[in-house]
Amino acid sequence: MNATQRTDPINIVDLFAGCGGFTQGFHEFRPNGSGSPVFRTVAAVEHDIAAASTYALNFADEAGGVDHIHAKDIEDWEPDAHEIQAEVILGGPPCQGFSGLGKEDKSDPRNKLWQEYARVVNAIKPKIFVVENVDRFLLSPEFALLHEATEKPDGMLRDYMLVQHSVLNSADYGVPQARRRVIVVAVRRDLKNLAGLEYPAPSHAKNADDFIPGAGLDKWVSVGPAVFSHTPAETLTTELPEGTCEPLKITLPGAFLTTDLHFGRNPTDLSKKRYRAIPEGGNRHNLPPELSTERWLAHTSGSHDVMGRMYWDRPSVTIRTEFYKPEKGRYLHPREHRPITHYEAALIQGFPSTFKWSGSKIQIGRQIGNAVPVGLAKAVAGMVYRALRD
Repeated sequence: MNATQRTDPINIVDLFAGCGGFTQGFHEFRPNGSGSPVFRTVAAVEHDIAAASTYALNFADEAGGVDHIHAKDIEDWEPDAHEIQAEVILGGPPCQGFSGLGKEDKSDPRNKLWQEYARVVNAIKPKIFVVENVDRFLLSPEFALLHEATEKPDGMLRDYMLVQHSVLNSADYGVPQARRRVIVVAVRRDLKNLAGLEYPAPSHAKNADDFIPGAGLDKWVSVGPAVFSHTPAETLTTELPEGTCEPLKITLPGAFLTTDLHFGRNPTDLSKKRYRAIPEGGNRHNLPPELSTERWLAHTSGSHDVMGRMYWDRPSVTIRTEFYKPEKGRYLHPREHRPITHYEAALIQGFPSTFKWSGSKIQIGRQIGNAVPVGLAKAVAGMVYRALRD
């Protein structure tokens, strides 16, 4: 260990925490030469009760109990700066209003939730805050306002300066998924020594051979060997196991381990024929007319991921909230004639097999798809650690 490294824990608060992908990545980070975690959760906010319950199952004990997990709207949370002291705040304010999927609505009230994030930052006064969002966030009016809030003398975040704001690809950090996410990093203005904070250097590249020999870059991780070679080819059930849990005093299905999530669906005979007709890397364009639809036949351009089959030897596409529906994207197993399962999607996102889940099949699917890839979060944790302790 470097002689200048400090090993005292770094307290974090996770806002819009979801099921805890960001937190999991920070907890998994280990400095060189250390076998112990350096980041410690002290509070979290998540309004979705199923996601908050999953978060509680995995992180409540460390956070000091379920009282430190606010399972309501962030607008209703008034953090006590004396009770909650944290050097880092993480969070991904909802992105539906400027997502490239579906209808983009600039007036969506969820776009304004970054202001609630800013309010909490001003109350707790961390040294660093990190905002995660979709890649289009950088082009949105909300990002412009966030930037302005740090630049104006009377801005809401005038005590902070943005030091990084760009798009990172999770595949560049060893995740078997090509998911592009904006990572915005700000530091407190009185901590001038942190102004030079830099993004973590990629550990992987799409074509590693194109880089200078000795650079230490590996090729992007392929989803087949990394995930599907470790999961059963067949699904033996369409249901979650029996059981209920109530970590936040609300009864929900659970608690389930990641390995419990290997359940399938009941596709129609037509769907089964479509699955078999699509080769690895193929999509709806590979279907013969009798297996296609009038709409698909009329649209020869557009998305090439609809009813798509993954490639075994490439990272997966972005795992979204309805990854179990092939009509929503490239979510057919590379070799088996079925959609990927919740178990496989969770592994692609980087969740460990021992992670605990609560909620219905749809609720857990939403938690998995909305999460920050754990491997990307772990790389961001290294960046934050080096700034604060190394």
